[in-house]
Amino acid sequence: MVRTLLRRRKKALSAEDVTVSDRPMVRRAVTAAALGNTMEWFDFGVYAYLAGTIGKVFFPSSSPGAQVVSTFATFAAAFLVRPLGGLVFGPLGDRIGRQRVLAATMIMMAASTFAVGFLPTYASIGFAAPLLLLLCRLVQGFSTGGEYAGATTYIAEYAPDQRRGFLGSWLDFGTFVGYSLGSGLVTVLTLTLGSDGLEDWGWRIPFFIAGPLGLIGLYMRLKLEETPAFQKEAAAEAAERGAGEPGEQAAETDPVEAARQSGKGRLKEIFTRHWQAVLICMGLVLLYNVTNYMVTSYLPTFMTVTLGESDTTAQLLVLGTMLLVVLTITVVGRSSDRWGRRPMFMGGSIAMIALAVPAFLLIREGGILWPAFGCVILGLLLVVFAGTSAATLPALFPTRLRYGALSIAFNISVSVFGGTTPLFASFLVEQTGDTLVPAYYLMVAGAVGLVSTFFLHETAGRPLRGSGPMVETHGEARALVARSRTEAGRHARDVWLRLWHPLGGRGRGQSGKSDRRD
Repeated sequence: MVRTLLRRRKKALSAEDVTVSDRPMVRRAVTAAALGNTMEWFDFGVYAYLAGTIGKVFFPSSSPGAQVVSTFATFAAAFLVRPLGGLVFGPLGDRIGRQRVLAATMIMMAASTFAVGFLPTYASIGFAAPLLLLLCRLVQGFSTGGEYAGATTYIAEYAPDQRRGFLGSWLDFGTFVGYSLGSGLVTVLTLTLGSDGLEDWGWRIPFFIAGPLGLIGLYMRLKLEETPAFQKEAAAEAAERGAGEPGEQAAETDPVEAARQSGKGRLKEIFTRHWQAVLICMGLVLLYNVTNYMVTSYLPTFMTVTLGESDTTAQLLVLGTMLLVVLTITVVGRSSDRWGRRPMFMGGSIAMIALAVPAFLLIREGGILWPAFGCVILGLLLVVFAGTSAATLPALFPTRLRYGALSIAFNISVSVFGGTTPLFASFLVEQTGDTLVPAYYLMVAGAVGLVSTFFLHETAGRPLRGSGPMVETHGEARALVARSRTEAGRHARDVWLRLWHPLGGRGRGQSGKSDRRD
């Protein structure tokens, strides 16, 4: 009992344990990370809205349904290499720093998207055209494997504990702004050029715009500094490597420590010591991304190809849904700081199970009004997960493994479940003829998310694992240290009373009391 109580003694915080955030740097970090997501999802919005056109340009010999499936198969192929990108960029970000890796992923992502605009068509070079499209998508997918996890990690490690949800939501704000810009541009091109002009040459314009966006994002990321959490972790590891017996460099020569610091050692630690967090992360990512890709990538094609709506109607409805998400996402992020991450995910999962079928029944009604209501329901479900994920996922893992563990768990789940959503949904609808299959798909995702949330520990307002508290002002830091000392003093007093008070224990406590009486 004595040993247990002494182990539970609460250590007071010192001033060095509390990090005060640099507000200008936080703003730059959030902006640079969000801009990368904006560029990534600009491409996704363009690709989703141009799925029918790209199918005609690169797969002209297929039927319309097969063209859509082929286009989404190329879309899904990029997600197959995302886990590989996560395996490479994630552990690398934990070893050499978040900022360097984020700059590298930005270069690759912008270059591969920009290159799509220069590709020759099937009519020019035949079967080589879709192969080149596939190659560009694979490079983009590989780079994206390190993008979202790195950006969420970067923002989370810069954000004050009490505002992590609000600041993290700006990352996905950039996501949906990028999608809205991409889809809005395609809508404008469709209205101005028509289907023939878009198929002839207009489809290239959105991909050309990705080049300048990438250069802007790269410039901003090169101006960033490393996060305070990573700097402290790197300093602590450097101190450990420098410690040891006199005349020896223990950490550098010890094979056990060398294996622990290596990429393979970190991967082993992720899957042996943090496998529960990995599974929770994968479940929450599945919930978010199945909803995300169902709405952003599949819904426009579902309404045009399956339901027979006009391109303009479908594009405007989904674009309006994205604007709704953009307008509400930071409100959701701020609410998660106030109410907690678990209630947000729990409520969203239950609502998904209950409302997916009604939403698609409304979309099937045709026209504008009822499908608009259905899209609003899906948009509100999506924003609950989008506004909460960026603050929730990084908090699952400790600092030294955060980038790598999040990259691996996130990209495996996205690749297997998220990115394949348009492909599986379109295939199942074509095979079964049941237009409610997408709703059933969403209900399954909601059930998985509900189970994952049940095992999720609340992290709102608390320091990240492996890191000390982070606050906005020096006054908050002093107040936190003073409060910690008071709590530590009270805890020490309680331990002392439980050890020595006659009502607090038997045996040693009783003998101690009799000794004092003597």
